[in-house]
Amino acid sequence: MGTVQAARTDGSQAPSYESVWAIMQENAVQMQVLRETQEKTARRMDILTDQMGGLHNKFGEIAEHLVAPGVVERFNNLGYHFDGIADRGFKILDENRNLKTEIDILLENGDYIIAVEVKADVRKNDIEHHVKRLEILRKQRSKDSRKIRGAIAGAVFYPKIKEQALANGLYVLEQSGDTMKMDIPQGFTPKEW
Repeated sequence: MGTVQAARTDGSQAPSYESVWAIMQENAVQMQVLRETQEKTARRMDILTDQMGGLHNKFGEIAEHLVAPGVVERFNNLGYHFDGIADRGFKILDENRNLKTEIDILLENGDYIIAVEVKADVRKNDIEHHVKRLEILRKQRSKDSRKIRGAIAGAVFYPKIKEQALANGLYVLEQSGDTMKMDIPQGFTPKEW
């Protein structure tokens, strides 16, 4: 028994059931190959994302080690009299021991606490996040009468970002050759939390 094909009004033959079925099966195979390729690509992207995150963390650690030795000296030149770095990677936990925030470098003496955030390339959101960290630190140290101030250190500071950091009352430490410099504009007043 043969396949019945209907004639179209233009005289051509309509596709047969078998030809339509064959096309659908071919499309299903192509869709499966596409799905597998997408899954493989997603797995590779996950691996790459993990590797990039690890590289970013390592770079951050290197930046902290480059900043830390000179940061005490820079603030002592302003009259703060810190003996050393009180803590690196200072963690603030909530009542359930979950991490609320982490401060890269924390300087403390009898009168002041200065929380320093270290970034390779400082962005607007880095400044916003550091201000929030300072607010969290103040809440955590609510019974501590010392003044809390903030600073942000980076290898790259674009002028507008530097202006924003200063406008938020943060000290700015910039990479200058093999050391960090702190350029304080006239009229700058550090914010206290």
